[in-house]
Amino acid sequence: MRVVVIGGSGHIGTYLIPRLVGAGHEVINVSRGKREPYTPHGAWQQVTTVVADRKAEEADGSFGRRIAELDGEVVIDLICFKEDSARAIADALAGRVRHFLHCGTIWVHGPSAQVPTTETARRAPFGEYGIQKAAIEAHLLDRAQRDGFPVTIIHPGHITGPGWVPVNPAGNVNPEVFQKLAEGSEVALPNLGMETVQHVHADDVARLFVDAMASRSAAVGESFHSVAATALTLRGFAEAVAGWFGRQARLTFLPWEEWRGTVSEFDAQLTYDHILHSPHCSMEKAERLLGHRPRYTSLEAVSEAVDWLVRAGTIKP
Repeated sequence: MRVVVIGGSGHIGTYLIPRLVGAGHEVINVSRGKREPYTPHGAWQQVTTVVADRKAEEADGSFGRRIAELDGEVVIDLICFKEDSARAIADALAGRVRHFLHCGTIWVHGPSAQVPTTETARRAPFGEYGIQKAAIEAHLLDRAQRDGFPVTIIHPGHITGPGWVPVNPAGNVNPEVFQKLAEGSEVALPNLGMETVQHVHADDVARLFVDAMASRSAAVGESFHSVAATALTLRGFAEAVAGWFGRQARLTFLPWEEWRGTVSEFDAQLTYDHILHSPHCSMEKAERLLGHRPRYTSLEAVSEAVDWLVRAGTIKP
């Protein structure tokens, strides 16, 4: 099939596009042309790249038309963050696409209530990102029900893999936390370190998009989580990371208001976002409807990213 991927040069696209090429699809990658995939792959030589500035073209109303004119049987949108953008692309593709797949986020749920959280759990998002993604999901699934728009939504957790810093055991992306655990230095965690994070390897997210395409009849009109099968407490995560370097984690625990004063405002805000959500989402639906199981555990996914950081010299054991 002819597959158009919007924003295919990032975390997910690094793995998704080679998988699509390997499955025999004709692939068109629409991007700003300012980023190379995180991991080189020969499959990119068979990909047609279309350079587009989504923000500018949405402003003049031309982006949806440009995507539609690429005549993709399947369109995968990895970089839609506003409800208006989703409405515009759906309007442009209605009646012209066999399958439209949108990349959402588990942040549509807001704070965890009952865990593991299923796709049918109530939506109580907070923050601009989660609120907009939940609005996008609601709009697209409503169109699927009312108008037969062939949409599937994939909701990743904390995407990780070689080439970038993963969410760390303090709930932010400061590599210093990994460095301290590697060298055996003391690491302070907020509260009792019992809040959770839930990673997913970027290749498992890519696999779920491909599996949804392969099981179109079961996937259309549905949303699916894409996370590792289990979540990690901050404390357990820290202990595991230290163990990778032959260390025993030296952890201290501080009340939130005290802890936030020990880090930058940027790190504190990221941590607060993660620990307030404390996600623990279920993968049962993807397995039941699509036969999909994540291949990586949370720790296996993060370990690949940490190994890369060691090789890059960011972490010095």
